[in-house]
Amino acid sequence: MTLTRRKLLMYGAALGLAGCSTSAPIGTQRGTTRDPSLQPHPNSAYDNWVASFRSRAQSRGISTTTLDAAFRGQGFLPGVVERDRNQTEFKRSLEDYLAIVAPEEKVTFGRRAISAHSARLAQVEARYGVDADVLGGVWGLESYFGTRRGDIPVISSTSTLAWEGRRGAFFESNLMDALRILQAGDATPEQLVGSWAGASGHTQLMPNAFQRYAVDFDGNGRRDVWSDDPTDAFATTARYLSENGWRQGQLWGLEVVLPEGFSARIGRGTRRSVSEWQSLGVRPARGGSLPDYGAAAVLAPMGVDAPAFLVFRNFDVILRYNPSDNYGLGVGYMASRLAGGGPLVGRFGRDRYGLDLDDRKALQRGLTRAGFDAGTPDGVLGKKTEAAIRAYQQSRGMTVTGSPSRALLDAVA
Repeated sequence: MTLTRRKLLMYGAALGLAGCSTSAPIGTQRGTTRDPSLQPHPNSAYDNWVASFRSRAQSRGISTTTLDAAFRGQGFLPGVVERDRNQTEFKRSLEDYLAIVAPEEKVTFGRRAISAHSARLAQVEARYGVDADVLGGVWGLESYFGTRRGDIPVISSTSTLAWEGRRGAFFESNLMDALRILQAGDATPEQLVGSWAGASGHTQLMPNAFQRYAVDFDGNGRRDVWSDDPTDAFATTARYLSENGWRQGQLWGLEVVLPEGFSARIGRGTRRSVSEWQSLGVRPARGGSLPDYGAAAVLAPMGVDAPAFLVFRNFDVILRYNPSDNYGLGVGYMASRLAGGGPLVGRFGRDRYGLDLDDRKALQRGLTRAGFDAGTPDGVLGKKTEAAIRAYQQSRGMTVTGSPSRALLDAVA
């Protein structure tokens, strides 16, 4: 979905790639969005800003014809401002995040999608040295393997966020590059749609990143990351990762098991040699010995008793695409699953309500069977599940809390 998130934020550091890797599943189903907050709303201050911006754009070589075509039908989108402050990979636990972005059915779908494009992915990997499965991981998280690329006009989203001002310079720069994309003929205004943050295409590229890294890999004369053929998007993402330091033939990381009583400092700010981690009792979750790709960090986002990971240099390169640890682990986990690996060995355990992931899925299914739509049974207790619980509790004369419990699960099972 970048750079996105808290460090879309990092402005030029990652040039902004993934723009909407936030919702379940990632991206927005292609077609016309029905969310009223993502339709143009009257806003005179925004209109005045656009008028001023047009003059700046013309002074930088954007033609009147391009500007007229680009802004036709565009406008202020209040929903993108709201989403800018509520981003999944920074607000969800790792357990919930992986349940959203990498459920089993998505892994199965992704393996078929990767197989269908295996020849092109192999060619891209041969040229840029980035593993096909990692490219598949990015593709899966960013657009559900190309099936959900977003439908929000990039001109509207970037101009809204540029006007709003919290990261005004960053989004104005991306708006300017979006206009250059249109003027160069790489895309039409109708094609240039994507996420709430202005990223678009199979791997959700921000306009800045497209301008710097886009590749016409299939040789058809256009750098096209928007059509049903994802080849140019694969190559562009591979080039991005390669030029940001990807080390060919090395892992991003792997799941590990920490010994009982483990108390050493962890996190990306603490790096040790693999031999040091081994001496502290860190072991691969699936047996064998730890691979050695230089200094590494241990991540355990939900505590040392939950799934933990040893991450190397290539993990940091993934974070150049999106600076959330959850995102990086999501891409890495999806990549390992696409390569044939199994689910996590470690368990996240029970939540504060005494329920584990399977319990929460069962609760959602039970509520829906009882006539109270709890949404997709993914085990993530969001607003829809809370509303279903409240409605069920009210219908049964129970105290209305909106909170799950073992007793509630037993009642609807």
